[in-house]
Amino acid sequence: HSDISVPAQFSLMQNYPNPFNPTTTLEFTLSNSGRSTLKIYNALGQEIKTLFDEEATAGNIYRISFNASGLPSGIYFARLVQGSNQMIKKMILVK
Repeated sequence: HSDISVPAQFSLMQNYPNPFNPTTTLEFTLSNSGRSTLKIYNALGQEIKTLFDEEATAGNIYRISFNASGLPSGIYFARLVQGSNQMIKKMILVK
């Protein structure tokens, strides 16, 4: 038999759908287990929302939904941080 395993890498996938209105999904994987945060920022760099802030396990795929129904149209950034690793993806909200 063969075991199916997800490569353990630090990665934030592009959100889908993108552009979105009003909800979108973000997926990420980690190379190391540990406390991780996924936050949304606006184009001015202001923190809008924390989607994830907890211990996460390497090799798991985390899928998190973001509902921007109360936010204006524009460009937003999803930022995944764990230790010294970080990755940012640009998202477009169109209403």
